[in-house]
Amino acid sequence: MLEKRILVVEDGITMRMFYQDVLGKAGFAVEEAANGVEGLEKALLGHFDLMIVDINMPKMDGYELVTRIRREPSLRAIPVVTISTEAQGEDATRAYEAGANLYIVKPADPASLVEMARLLTGARA
Repeated sequence: MLEKRILVVEDGITMRMFYQDVLGKAGFAVEEAANGVEGLEKALLGHFDLMIVDINMPKMDGYELVTRIRREPSLRAIPVVTISTEAQGEDATRAYEAGANLYIVKPADPASLVEMARLLTGARA
């Protein structure tokens, strides 16, 4: 079975390293982008089974990135998980309205993150 590929779009290097470590150890191939513009470019050029998108980023925030992903026919079917430090209900509502499949509040629990990635990509444990 081919390795499932995840694109992590996150401006914080520490968080990107966290995702790389946790998801990489679980058997996923993880690529990174440091902002929404870079994330959209990488998504358009590659094939990904899941995208994890931070909300608060420079150049293009997560809401705009998810909106653009859902408008792009070649990307529309990719599951997108948004993640943020914002715990207010309206932030999750905005993410879902943009087209997110799931909204997680930081910090993400490593075991839950891996389980969510497996469920959304169809990867085996």
